[in-house]
Amino acid sequence: MKNRISKQLVTFRSPFYLDSLEEEWPAGDYTIETEEEPLDSPSFLAFRRIATTMIVHTKHGVRAQTRFVTVDPDELSDALARDQLTPDRADNEGMAPR
Repeated sequence: MKNRISKQLVTFRSPFYLDSLEEEWPAGDYTIETEEEPLDSPSFLAFRRIATTMIVHTKHGVRAQTRFVTVDPDELSDALARDQLTPDRADNEGMAPR
């Protein structure tokens, strides 16, 4: 059986950090790819995660660049949870929609 890849779109409302990466990542949408391999089990189908990749699209003038950054899935989950706890900037600035 072949490896399987799943994709998920996540949205960060604020800039964020991942402990294992040295740069700040801007707020926005990120595609997260998870690659899993099947386990050898005669009785049931099971998979093991082997890689989690964050796809980062950046634009420099008219040129677009795509980076594939390997991330720790637990760090990513923690960063998403922290982002959900952070109030929207619009709320902080009194610009929340009415």
